[in-house]
Amino acid sequence: MTDRKAQLARNLTHVEERITAACVAAGRKREEVTLIVVTKTYPASDVRTLSELGVRHVAENRDQDAAPKAAECSDLPLTWHFVGQLQTNKVRSVVGYAGIVQSVDRARLVTALSKEAVRAGREVGCLIQVALDADESGRGVRGGIGPDGVEELGELVAESPGLRLDGLMTVAPLTGPYAGRERAAFERLMDLSTDLRRAHPTANMVSAGMSSDLEQAVAAGATHVRVGTAVLGVRPGLG
Repeated sequence: MTDRKAQLARNLTHVEERITAACVAAGRKREEVTLIVVTKTYPASDVRTLSELGVRHVAENRDQDAAPKAAECSDLPLTWHFVGQLQTNKVRSVVGYAGIVQSVDRARLVTALSKEAVRAGREVGCLIQVALDADESGRGVRGGIGPDGVEELGELVAESPGLRLDGLMTVAPLTGPYAGRERAAFERLMDLSTDLRRAHPTANMVSAGMSSDLEQAVAAGATHVRVGTAVLGVRPGLG
């Protein structure tokens, strides 16, 4: 085993232990929570190693990095998640490899995703990105739509050919009433998920929590956690 593979194996084991402990504390089954490894800034070789170690879900936030990486790893049994703010001119490329787009936050993006999914003959899962720091414009600092816009945008996704409404996603906000209150933020997302599932019962995916706050997300009821640094290490240029 290479040094890098051994390092990733150790990190994955530690993250797995954290998720398991969080599930036990919350009275949940471990299989209720899916780990998504955020591989942004890391090479395709790491993605391949993660696949060898049993990872099945990976996430990227920049198409210019993700597209060649996904192509290089197209032989692997992976589901690719797109988690970054997505411009409409990148939609065709993203639809080519992403099984799920977690950052759906405006009608124009839904229209573009539907058009390209139909053109490609694919069904793309969509999560509505909820901005719990939304300002008067209804937008968040890091993208997303305010809670008041979730129902309408969800209906649009559900009605759009080639798209599948899978659920909701959020990032713990750095500003606003939920700043520093990750557990409360994730519980608010769960309330919104409950509301959404009344009209769309299969939209039961709740993506929340990252390396620093995955325990709070699991405690609140998240079905998916997005972990990067805790698995891959501190990203280049970030310390």
